[in-house]
Amino acid sequence: MSPLSASRAAALRLLPWDNANGKPCYLISDTDQSPLNTRADDVEAVQLDMGARLLGHASELLADRKASVNELRFLANRLCEALSDVLRIARSRAGGGQEPS
Repeated sequence: MSPLSASRAAALRLLPWDNANGKPCYLISDTDQSPLNTRADDVEAVQLDMGARLLGHASELLADRKASVNELRFLANRLCEALSDVLRIARSRAGGGQEPS
């Protein structure tokens, strides 16, 4: 890897959304204070908050013996989405975003 590629990879951020074709979006920036970086931070904060709230709701619903199969299936789908968001945030923060080819 060339020095330029190494420095670009170090500044590469996996964003918390995909493009219109479903491909991951990346940001290369020399500052954490860019408008797009700030927007990504805000989106990640919302995703983490929603995941925490969903987890609380899941505990309540799972304790309810009257919960229907459809309610539980809906909950499972939302939990999968939230887990996917959290894993993406973890990869981004760990610098695990792979450079686009």
